[in-house]
Amino acid sequence: MDLIVWQKAHRFVIGVYQYTKNFPREEIYGLTSQFRRAAVSIAANIAEGFKKHGISDKARYLNIAQASLEECRYFLILANDLGFGRDEQLNLLLTETARLLESYRTTLIKSSGSPK
Repeated sequence: MDLIVWQKAHRFVIGVYQYTKNFPREEIYGLTSQFRRAAVSIAANIAEGFKKHGISDKARYLNIAQASLEECRYFLILANDLGFGRDEQLNLLLTETARLLESYRTTLIKSSGSPK
């Protein structure tokens, strides 16, 4: 996919998988699974929204991606607070993806003339 925001989101997913493989084994069905699911949801919803024809459908999927992104932001905080490690690169990638996603969604909505 050519969308830069999707490419960043995909890189974030790969990073989350690498980061969580070092989490404690007892978290495999807990934080590890939740974190990975939410990260995948970001890229998947961007891709799905990209292929939707209506602006409102596109915007809805991008908003779902934004919600999953915020869920991941919390998981990064929680993992750090639980002592599972801090990954500053992953945090920076999340912030960059969030910025691009917000810009893409805002531009899409403005181009349609629809209110936010």
